[in-house]
Amino acid sequence: MDQFTYAQVGASREGRCPEGFQPLRVSTRLGTGEDLVRRAGEAVLSWRMHRAVGVSMETQAPVAIEGARVVVGLGVGSWRLRAPCRVVWTAQEPRRVGFAYGTLPGHPECGEEAFVVERRDDGVVWLTVSAFSRPDAWWARAAGSLVPVFQRAYARRCGRVLRRLAAQGGATATS
Repeated sequence: MDQFTYAQVGASREGRCPEGFQPLRVSTRLGTGEDLVRRAGEAVLSWRMHRAVGVSMETQAPVAIEGARVVVGLGVGSWRLRAPCRVVWTAQEPRRVGFAYGTLPGHPECGEEAFVVERRDDGVVWLTVSAFSRPDAWWARAAGSLVPVFQRAYARRCGRVLRRLAAQGGATATS
């Protein structure tokens, strides 16, 4: 089994950003309702949100489960970037559903990224994409400040896509 490329495995569960890593946290309002948590959570755990965003998810696991290996593919054709990861934790609670994966050798970054759907006390359902990362590949280091810009744009797109997917299921989604 591949080893993670960082020592702080699971730190994203508590929302911690270890020293030496760049934090990311983007929350998108999805709407209201208990059923929205279930539908949006299913789209996250089944990789459907990721695929709808336009990334490929190569995995033998039909849903995100702890220990599942997944290769995230960004780009098109021979320009597709392959980013190996492994799921480090999942949450399947009545008000909170999601998972995080950590980077494996060959990933251009080093760290964790979490995708969590949560219904807060006011009844509003949110997707929060959080991460801690730092460049690992030479070209990711050379890209400098462009990498966090891309990560933030990707997190926002995940929120927009998940809001649309959840609304298709009959939930009350808002923009």
